[in-house]
Amino acid sequence: MKKLFCLAVVCGLFFAGIAFAADKKIKGDNTMSNTDKVVKFLQDSKVFFIATVDGSQPRVRPFGVALNIDGKVSICTGAFKNVYKQILANPKVEISAISPNGDKWIRISGELENITTESNQQKFFAAAEGLDKLYSGDKRKDFTILSFKSGSIAEIESFAAPKETITL
Repeated sequence: MKKLFCLAVVCGLFFAGIAFAADKKIKGDNTMSNTDKVVKFLQDSKVFFIATVDGSQPRVRPFGVALNIDGKVSICTGAFKNVYKQILANPKVEISAISPNGDKWIRISGELENITTESNQQKFFAAAEGLDKLYSGDKRKDFTILSFKSGSIAEIESFAAPKETITL
């Protein structure tokens, strides 16, 4: 009798664990950090747009790689590009993207800072196929990693739900 009772308890715990895990998958794991949530949104979007200022003229261009580096939303570019020169002149930028099914969008506002190290470069090379070839040889020194400073704000919006404001 004790063996049957123990078996029933173990089976009950096992199936309860499966149900709990399935529920977490369905509802989503709320243990994701703010940075991870924003980076995942950008990665799922595949393409996001960064807005800078060139004098008094706004400039917007597509980007495609974002990572969480040391708890910060990080992107990469070439130091020889106009976008980098514009960020040096005015580090305040906005990034915008739309979810793959078009039901949500994100806007990230803040200042970027240069966090380029060989280790951070390697993280981007591992994440984006072909990026290491694009920045090989003499161009490697121009491969720049930028991250949003603490206190930057991300807003996720949709027509069907209230705006979610995330402090990075």
